[in-house]
Amino acid sequence: MTEATPPRPLAAGRGSRNESTRRHNLSTLLSLVHHRRSASRAELTRLTGLNRSTIGALVADLAAAGLVEETAPATGTVGRPSPIIRPDSRVTAIAVNPDVDAILVGLVGLGGVVHGRRRIALADVPSVDASIEHVRAAVAALTADAPVGLRVVGTGIAVPGLVRTSEGVVTRAPHLLWRDEPVAAAYAEAFGVPAAADNDANTALAAETLFGAGRERSDLIYLNGSTSGIGGGVLVGGAVLRGADGFAGELGHTLVTPGGEDCHCGRSGCLETEVNLQRLEAAAGDRALNHDDLDTALAGELPPALGDEIDRQVDVLARAIASFVSVFNPESAILGGFLGTMYALRTERLEAAVAAHAFSPLADGLRIERAALRDELLMVGAAELAFASLLADPLGER
Repeated sequence: MTEATPPRPLAAGRGSRNESTRRHNLSTLLSLVHHRRSASRAELTRLTGLNRSTIGALVADLAAAGLVEETAPATGTVGRPSPIIRPDSRVTAIAVNPDVDAILVGLVGLGGVVHGRRRIALADVPSVDASIEHVRAAVAALTADAPVGLRVVGTGIAVPGLVRTSEGVVTRAPHLLWRDEPVAAAYAEAFGVPAAADNDANTALAAETLFGAGRERSDLIYLNGSTSGIGGGVLVGGAVLRGADGFAGELGHTLVTPGGEDCHCGRSGCLETEVNLQRLEAAAGDRALNHDDLDTALAGELPPALGDEIDRQVDVLARAIASFVSVFNPESAILGGFLGTMYALRTERLEAAVAAHAFSPLADGLRIERAALRDELLMVGAAELAFASLLADPLGER
């Protein structure tokens, strides 16, 4: 069992007026600029509670370290103009999301700027070593097209499975057949920069909370549908719910059909065995479902069997969301991957079913939304893993 530590909120907090906490103030400032993508000095003064001169000194330190850029404010503003601070997007992370049929690789700069992204189709489930070789080739190609002066500071790996984040070890990723794999250490050695790993749904949850549909919210659930199943993440009081062993949020393995189909986890009737892409593909018959553009693949008139299967899966998903609402009482439920596509197709049906099955009044104010970052979601989330140490200690003073 991992040592219990208080959950860390994703968003930046307030600054401190104690000069001995300069590192904390630098962290707060860089985190605000990174997550907001830009902020004026006046905004930073208001948000942190620090005075103007302190903000000026901190910005100067971050600019000298090549982490932020300061530009003149727009003309025509009322009152004294305040310079605009932006993160330097050339400070970059390698983002990786391995799955059973493909590996997504991206270069993502501060501010959530995706410089480039590649999908490597696979014929076989990759080992950790094989994934590294695929990523190495993709990074070389992406770097050739990237902005001049790119500086890679870390690697983030979003894995569909159970991850001990403090150690960077994938305890179990059943679809990938990875077990007790020191993934972060292997990637750090391969690329020569620090690496971090986490469950893919948790990384997506962080990305949507900081840059997407979950901004300004502190309690939400995130569900992602991919080739390898359904991942889940839960934000409670602004922090990712981790649980005693760090494995909380495996919502795809919620029992929804007792005695149902066998699941990779060893049980039967899990949510991800009832709601999955493979069942959609079986119902589609000869109609190809392009995983890279499922919205287009499911546009227009659908074969009756496929339409019925979407209805069935939406109804099952709605009952599961209603149960999660009873447990977590979230402000919103955000749906990514193919779940977002099904929500777009059956918005009214899903919302009505959730309302019908939920324990009133817990769902009265619930907002069901599609993930806003779409194709960039897991890249931005994985990069956030890589940026964590930089955001915590921008000048590397520890």
